Amino acid sequence: MKSENIPLTTSEIASLWTQYMFDSMSICFSKYALEHIEDKEIQSIYQSALHLAENHIIKLEKFFKGENRPIPLGFTEKDVNIHAPRLFQEPFYLHYMYIMSLQGLTGYALSVSTSIRKDIRKYFIACNTETMVLFEKILDTMLNKGLYTRPPVLTPPNSINFVKHDRFLTGWFGERRPLTAMEIGDITFNMNKMNLHVVLKLAFSQVTKEKKLGKYFLRGMNISNKHIEIFNAIFREENLNSPISLQSFVTDSTTSPFSEKLMMYQVQLSTQIAIAFYGTAFSVNARRDLALKYATLTAELAKYAEDGANIMIDEGWLEEPPMASDRRQLTKGMKG
Repeated sequence: MKSENIPLTTSEIASLWTQYMFDSMSICFSKYALEHIEDKEIQSIYQSALHLAENHIIKLEKFFKGENRPIPLGFTEKDVNIHAPRLFQEPFYLHYMYIMSLQGLTGYALSVSTSIRKDIRKYFIACNTETMVLFEKILDTMLNKGLYTRPPVLTPPNSINFVKHDRFLTGWFGERRPLTAMEIGDITFNMNKMNLHVVLKLAFSQVTKEKKLGKYFLRGMNISNKHIEIFNAIFREENLNSPISLQSFVTDSTTSPFSEKLMMYQVQLSTQIAIAFYGTAFSVNARRDLALKYATLTAELAKYAEDGANIMIDEGWLEEPPMASDRRQLTKGMKG
């Protein structure tokens, strides 16, 4: 039997559906960005990203049609006004694509590992390879332009050591041990993401015409700023450098380039991914005080995401993902 004739598994459908939503949003963002970006190198990056996303949509639609499944609505030209005034300065666009490509690499790796059908695996491996090439181009451009804050550098130890007592795990009272390389790396990455969150929420609160959304975006910006300050305080205690803030890259425009639905989806997506990365950081840290911080911050993000989902449901913006058949509902007619 050809692999195309084997029904898709739930994990494969979930990966394809999620990517369709993400790529349709990315197309809108990239088309708007390309109307304003003047730097040729950054232009080239966004043209490549747009080309990849448009090709993905074509292939994804083919997969859905092959399974007789409805093609998601996602986001269309109705969700973007490419002629809206500039909302972001050019350095922001580079940081934005840096974080988006990192998220794409993580998502594609997960999709490969949860896909069974050969053509689906082959597709996601190709997506991962393409995104790796794009990521290399983005990072090289950031480094060449001096727009990338390198993570802290550690002094090499003189020998290999082993943990000798439980002080390695403590962090409540007394002298805390220095951070491990893994803990530093996770905090750096999460600060980079939160810096991006602040800019998006600041910009969206500035251009939305809905008072309820403006309050929601500002609340999210305050949460992100609080998380950044908590991470910064940890690094200050260790005399480590932190990533730069991006807030100055928002212009004074009050005209929205995006629909309210797209802005809410972008914030929801970023929040959900942040929760996932906090969970990863929680799993590899060994200091108890850090574990408590991650648990507390994750709970705060989860509540924010839930409130955002409720707003999207109330407004009719939350597209329902593929679901299992409701057997309870189907069997109601058989009772009695």
